[in-house]
Order: sequence, then C-alpha cells, then structure tokens
Amino acid sequence: MATQSTWRGQLIELLLIFFFFFFFFNFISIYCFAEVEFNVVPEKHAAFFIFGDSFLDAGNNNYINTTTLDQANFWPYGQTHFRFPTGRFSDGRLVSDFIAEFAKLPLIPPFLQPGFHHYHNGANFASAGAGALSETFHGSVIELKTQIKYFREVVVTWLKRKLGKAEGGLMVSKAVYLFSIGTNDYMSLFLTNSTFLKSHSKSQYIELVIGNLSTSIKEVYDSGGRKFGFLNLPPIGCSPGMRDEDGGCLEELSAYKSVHNQRLVKLLQDLEKQLKGFKYSLYDFSSSLTHRMENPFKYGLKEGKEACCGTGRFRGVFSCGGRRGVKEFELCRNPNEHVFWDSYHLTENLHKQLAHELWRGSSSRHSSLKYLFQTI
Repeated sequence: MATQSTWRGQLIELLLIFFFFFFFFNFISIYCFAEVEFNVVPEKHAAFFIFGDSFLDAGNNNYINTTTLDQANFWPYGQTHFRFPTGRFSDGRLVSDFIAEFAKLPLIPPFLQPGFHHYHNGANFASAGAGALSETFHGSVIELKTQIKYFREVVVTWLKRKLGKAEGGLMVSKAVYLFSIGTNDYMSLFLTNSTFLKSHSKSQYIELVIGNLSTSIKEVYDSGGRKFGFLNLPPIGCSPGMRDEDGGCLEELSAYKSVHNQRLVKLLQDLEKQLKGFKYSLYDFSSSLTHRMENPFKYGLKEGKEACCGTGRFRGVFSCGGRRGVKEFELCRNPNEHVFWDSYHLTENLHKQLAHELWRGSSSRHSSLKYLFQTI
C-alpha cells in the first residue's frame, strides 16, 4: 500500500509540474508575442526610407558587383564611430544615421544586407554613384529607378502582406522618405567620356534629371507615401576632387548645380499643388556646406578645402584606402577638424552638423524634417 501511495503521489507531483510549466510557457509566449508586436509598430511610429547616392549609402554597394570606386568597405572608412568599415563613405556616421537617432529609430540597415527582412523601421536603398538617370555609372550602381522598384516590392510583398492592407498602408503614409540624388548625374559628365551632351543641350539634360526624380517621387506617392525630405545639390564643383588647376571651383559643374537646385524648388512647389496630402522638407545643403568650406573656424573646424584622406593637391586624388588604382594616400590626425573626409565625401562631424540643421529646420515652412516625423 505504501508503494502504491508513493507512486500516486509522484504521479500527481509530476502532473502538477507539467501543468505549471505548460501554463507558464504559454503565458510567456503570449506576453512576449504581444510585446514584440507592440514594440515593432508603436502607435506613434514613423518609419524612415532612404534613397540616393554615396551621401546616404549605408553599405548597399557592399553587396553588388561593382568596383572600389563605388565602395567604401575597407580601412580607413568607418574608423571614427564604428571602428571598422561599414560601406559608408565617411569616417563614421551619415546624415541619415543621425536623423534616425533623432527620430528615436535604430540605424536603418542597407536594403541588400543579408538577413535584413524586417522593415517596420524602414530601409535604406541608397547606392554610392547612383543618379536619377539610368545611364549614370550604369552597371556599377543601383540606379534610382531600381531603388524605387525595391521600395515597391517592400510595400507590396512585405508591409501590406505582413501587417495587412490597412495597417501596412497606414505605416506607408506615416513614413518619411528622404532623397539625396543628382550629384553623380552631373559629375559623371566630367569624370567619364559621356556623350550625352552631344545629343542634349545642358538645359535638356537638367530637365531629364529633374523629370526622372519627379517620376520617382510620384511612384512613392502612388504607393502611399506622403511625407518627403530632400537635400538640394551641394557645391560639387568645389569638392577637393573637382577643383581646377588653380585651386578654384570647377565653374561649369557649379553652374549645373545652381540650375538644378532652382528647378528642384519649382518641382516641389508644383507637386505640392498637384498631389493631395503631399508634404515636404527641402534642406539647403548647398549653402550650408559652402558656409563651412569658406568659414570653417565659425563651425568649430580648421580645414574647409583639403580632405582628411587622399593624396595630391587638397588631397583631391580619390585614393583614400589605397584600393582605387593609386595606392598612396595620406590620412589626417583628426577628421573632426575637416569638412571633407575624402576627395568627394564629408566627415562624420559634418554629417552631424548638417543633420541637426536638417532636423530642426529654419523659419521656412518647408525646412523641418522633425515636423514630418512628428506629424503622424
């Protein structure tokens, strides 16, 4: 009898333990699932989608068949913040990284990064060397048209299927879309043997660039996007890699920039009238960078013309890292004192300064990216 009683007691004890763990793990699973769902898409969440060129590329070009001219996945790129090269064309973080931080988002990964398939916070489609025109550095970059195609795939095949049509559509409409594109369309005319201007006038060429940008914006709008941020073109003719033999700015290239920026203002004004609910922020990247190049000490800098990394006059030879044909390069001691990191790109310090301005805006009603993120 004692043996039978002991056996029954052990059985009851085992059953009690089983039911305890059964209900415990079910409770934990339900709780964790609810937490994940809640944290992934908070009530006042605005995702961040990024399109453009090397100014915003967080590493997409690491994963395409291209040359080191359009890659930055080697030392000393990334040395300041990340302590290793991420594919960003800087010593550290980019404007888009700081904007994500200000918006209380994590770093937005490059779309092509292996294993990245969750887009609740957005995605970065930017590609170094890309332009608005498909012909710009064709075959070596992810052109804007393809970036938009990737975005539409995310919207259709992931967001609306994963979250449902209504919730996915709401997320797309709440999101902010940042564009920085056009620089390479004009630089390529001077860096390659382009024949485009043999069949197009300068004004026609600029209209092609603006027209392609307009088409891309409308595609995002038609997918449900409503809130857009834009950077106009920087003083590309004054970068260390584009200065003339006398050290002055390449005026012909600067002229393209000026006309493009005027046309961009007009384009956005027209789209605001044409597209219901279209909101935008336009940052004057050109003026902000020019001020720092001409008055570096005013902004806590020491050098406005010479790059930190490269060789030749102003370190304008694009040799940073020694993997672009020319192996020789010099590296400054403190990138934070420079406007330019390499022959064409900016230091993390500059990206941070510009991001603060882009986020806060000025007196213009079309200047604050913060307003777009907070308008849910």
